[in-house]
Amino acid sequence: MQVRRTYPKDYGKWLNVAFAAVLAFGLAGCQAGGAGHGDASSKEQVLAEPVSEETMESLREISGEGAASDVPVAPAPDIEVAPDVTSAADDEAEKGVAESGESDEAVSSDEGKGGLPSAADLSIVEDYRAGFDHGPKPAAFQKYIVLHDTESDSDAAAIIDWWDGNGNQVAAHFIVNRDGTIWQCVPLDRIAHHAGYGDTGHNDRYGIDEDGRDDMAGSTPIGGDFADYAMNAWSVGIEMVHVGGEGDYPEEQLRAVDDLIAYIDASFGFESEIIDHKAWRSGNSDTSAEFADYLESYRATRKHA
Repeated sequence: MQVRRTYPKDYGKWLNVAFAAVLAFGLAGCQAGGAGHGDASSKEQVLAEPVSEETMESLREISGEGAASDVPVAPAPDIEVAPDVTSAADDEAEKGVAESGESDEAVSSDEGKGGLPSAADLSIVEDYRAGFDHGPKPAAFQKYIVLHDTESDSDAAAIIDWWDGNGNQVAAHFIVNRDGTIWQCVPLDRIAHHAGYGDTGHNDRYGIDEDGRDDMAGSTPIGGDFADYAMNAWSVGIEMVHVGGEGDYPEEQLRAVDDLIAYIDASFGFESEIIDHKAWRSGNSDTSAEFADYLESYRATRKHA
């Protein structure tokens, strides 16, 4: 942080006053027998000795002021603090928050609101990896909750390790295991790469844009029919451990998704539209056909049933 100091135009006068005050104490010490000499008792005497009228008169003459009791205290210099330098993406995000009037305080809240679940209620396991974070996503830029299937029967811990090790820097904000346990990989106010490239024209369809907050690290443009990439920067991604065509979703898992959506709503202070991955990118397998009725219910009631 850079600090610049500016001084009042008559600051030299105050320095003279300060010098006079120092001189006054020196004169007082000399009157008492000399500062810095003698035993401990004589030093205590110097500190306690009152300033004589002669010394006060000297003070008046040096300072050019009236009575010594009227000598003002020099004002502190004005200090101008230069703003911290932040990334262009973070600056843009803050600008968006200011323009929208949205507060980012709700995102970091860990307390339930209005009876809605908190992170503690859900016993969320946090496993953040540096390669999963792709930029700022304050509440002003949150619009969608995107539901996914992992297309793997591995549990959340193994999936996170695989994501971290493959070098693609892909992850979702949350993974919900079949037993209902929830793991979090990316904070709600940060961008995760879970949606990838969507259908060309979907940025406009979903009212979002590629505004530079997403670093797009690890992504490879597809072009053609799948050229739009804004969804990551405007959404929260939830992966459910499931392989399409291999049975239903356990009740424990679905109830956990219910609670997780309520928690996300409470954290941001509003409800985001719920979609699945194939709505953003046509031809995707997630969510599976067996999730269709649940998806319809989630979109209508924010619960699986």
